[in-house]
Amino acid sequence: MESFNRELTAECNQLREYDAAGRRWSAKHYRGGYTSYASLNRLHQFSSTFAKLEGWLDAHVRRFSAQLDLDLRGRRIHLTDLWVNIMPEHTAHGLHLHPLSFISGTYYVATPRGSPGLKFEDPRLSRFMAAPPRKSPARPANQIYVTYPARAGDVILFESWLRHEVAANPTTAERISVSFNYNWT
Repeated sequence: MESFNRELTAECNQLREYDAAGRRWSAKHYRGGYTSYASLNRLHQFSSTFAKLEGWLDAHVRRFSAQLDLDLRGRRIHLTDLWVNIMPEHTAHGLHLHPLSFISGTYYVATPRGSPGLKFEDPRLSRFMAAPPRKSPARPANQIYVTYPARAGDVILFESWLRHEVAANPTTAERISVSFNYNWT
């Protein structure tokens, strides 16, 4: 995985250099960082490196879908979007979800020591109304927010409706990830 991640890191940095539209979009919507989300978001279709990642992710998403007891009605899953995120120091990614897909995820390419993880919000939060506060520390299943660490070579999958965010990167090194969405047809 280390050699593959070195190859991905180099390609991610080349994309940032090449992708003027992505840099312009990032300057407005992803302050301090770079993402190819709005410019080059189907990297698996023209890069053999990202196509290799797609093959690995497909197997994970199939197993994850089975664990969720999803009835895909004989249809196949397919990767619709795959994009790069580069987070320098102080860059954050606010709370959001991924519409028009059913499984989303992130593959971690470079995660310097101290890199922020992926923080998920309990989808029932708006329904808690008069609920008492949680004990500290509450079990993970009862926490309002749960953060999974970012570790190079790991993939995190989640249902696309689940809101999530990434806190500001406190490290001086760049945190690099590849995010993606799956649909079924």
